[in-house]
Amino acid sequence: MAVTLCQGMGFIISAVGVAGIVASTCMNQWSTQDLYNNPVTAVFNYQGLWQTCVRESSGFTECRSYFTILGLPAMFQAVRALMIVGIVLGVIGLLIAIFALKCIHIGNMEDAAKANMTLTSGIMFIVAGLCAIAGVSVFANMLVTNFWMTTANMYGGGAMGGMTTVQNRYTFGSALFVGWVAGGLTLIGGVMMCIACRGLMPEENTYKAVSYHTSAKNAGYKTAGYKSATGYDSEVKSKTYNESRRSDDGKSYPSKYDYV
Repeated sequence: MAVTLCQGMGFIISAVGVAGIVASTCMNQWSTQDLYNNPVTAVFNYQGLWQTCVRESSGFTECRSYFTILGLPAMFQAVRALMIVGIVLGVIGLLIAIFALKCIHIGNMEDAAKANMTLTSGIMFIVAGLCAIAGVSVFANMLVTNFWMTTANMYGGGAMGGMTTVQNRYTFGSALFVGWVAGGLTLIGGVMMCIACRGLMPEENTYKAVSYHTSAKNAGYKTAGYKSATGYDSEVKSKTYNESRRSDDGKSYPSKYDYV
């Protein structure tokens, strides 16, 4: 029961995590415009992995896709690749985990096969969660670096007596937090699936050979004392001697012992 519960909870948590990774990848709020000390508030900019959007104070929103691949920064493309790998591994892990559930019986599938499938899906969930967390963290590091560089450019001229230039600074968007949470849930679900794998493995019955040895006291046991005390040995000898004097026709004949 505990194994089934652990496997089921791991599957549900991993499914929610994979869905969160897909949602965060498709969201456009990876970076949002920082409105601190920004006098222009009629236009709000935010960017995602696939589109950049502008929202006006009137409520009108316009998004434009990135029409270039080579023109994007290398780290930006690496974030895309990590998120896509996380989604692919998560979806494949879900498909494998469905058939590996202990509550679902498919043909004559043995428990050993389900245990191996559960372990495989768990490893895929762990890798998918790590890819999502790594991708979001790399993008967050890019935002922090660009934020402080932009801040230095804005206020650097003012410190030297020049005019302060207004530039757009971008900070963390909601998609980053969704990606972190989703990656953590996928990672936790994968660990639970790996733990449930050990309970699904069939127990190996090993029988140890037991050898019985005769004790030293019984090995030296002799019946000579009993025979001599009861006279059993003399009776057997006399019976053999008398029977040897008789032939097959019932008559007794003298033997060589009669002349001794």
